[in-house]
Amino acid sequence: MDGLIQEKVRRFEEFVDLRLKPDLVHAIAERDKVFEQQEVLYPFEYDISNLRRNIENLEKNSVTSLQTLVNLGSEVYMQAEVPDTQRIFVDIGLGFHVEFTWSEALKYISVKEESLAKQIGEYTCLIASIKAQIKIVCEGIRELLQIPGER
Repeated sequence: MDGLIQEKVRRFEEFVDLRLKPDLVHAIAERDKVFEQQEVLYPFEYDISNLRRNIENLEKNSVTSLQTLVNLGSEVYMQAEVPDTQRIFVDIGLGFHVEFTWSEALKYISVKEESLAKQIGEYTCLIASIKAQIKIVCEGIRELLQIPGER
């Protein structure tokens, strides 16, 4: 009987170590990739809400041209003049930029925000589910070994 219990405990531990823990690591890595996508697409200083605010300010103030500073890299900036602000280029990832009108850009921003938030939520639920499974298996091992529960 004792050998049977030890075998069950070993199999449960293998299941946790070989299946659930790698699944958990993979799910966390995938969620982190989505977080990185958010940061890559909309870095801190040029985050998505900043882009939205800038577009709304351009619309509200009816700006048709503007002067700005452009980062050339390594924090080296150059003055630039934008003669027509009616269309803007938005980085959509993988090095691609799409030309949008202001309203199209705002629509794209909303869809992108929703998509990333949904992906993050799904991965967070998956992570919670895997952690719960690990906890249940560990509780089963504790009961098999007849170890008193923690309070």
